[in-house]
Amino acid sequence: MPKRTDIQHVMVIGSGPILIGQAAEFDYSGTQACRVLRAEGLRVSLVNSNPATIMTDPEVADATYIEPLTPEFVEKVIAMERPDALLATLGGQTALNIAIGLYENGVLEKYGVQLIGADVDAINRGEDRQIFKDIVRSIGADAPRSTVCAGVDEALATAEEVGYPVVIRPSFTMGGLGSGIATDEPMLRRMAAHGLADSPV
Repeated sequence: MPKRTDIQHVMVIGSGPILIGQAAEFDYSGTQACRVLRAEGLRVSLVNSNPATIMTDPEVADATYIEPLTPEFVEKVIAMERPDALLATLGGQTALNIAIGLYENGVLEKYGVQLIGADVDAINRGEDRQIFKDIVRSIGADAPRSTVCAGVDEALATAEEVGYPVVIRPSFTMGGLGSGIATDEPMLRRMAAHGLADSPV
């Protein structure tokens, strides 16, 4: 793939707080991306709320912002830095959700920022449970029986249809937040309510 000459400045969104021994791959891959982009002569701005990472070391990016990882704060950094492109695929679920929020709020269009690494459609195909299931089935692969539920009553009706145990897996959540296996109705009620509350959609 030839080098793009229309991009001179890339903003990278980090993954934010991580637990020791968990999600270190985001720090590693994000650090490597920043180094490679800079080696290619691009300016790199980094937004990450976690100062205790290798990624936020002063020599990794040209500008580092230790700010809350929300679309609102990232928009402020975009307004100051004016990057040509945004790379969110190395910041895990946090960065992907921020990229979706910036796209949906019109921020990327407002500032002329391209989403690189994966576009919004690709992110949705990977994160939206129904879209992903439809893609898997469209290529002839097996997928577990599943239903996308928007409420606890729908989850209970699905469990009655397929039988227990059932797996709860909210869309667009980080690290399995809100996920679990319910073996009976009281457990499903509790877990489905938490999963629905944890999912941003």
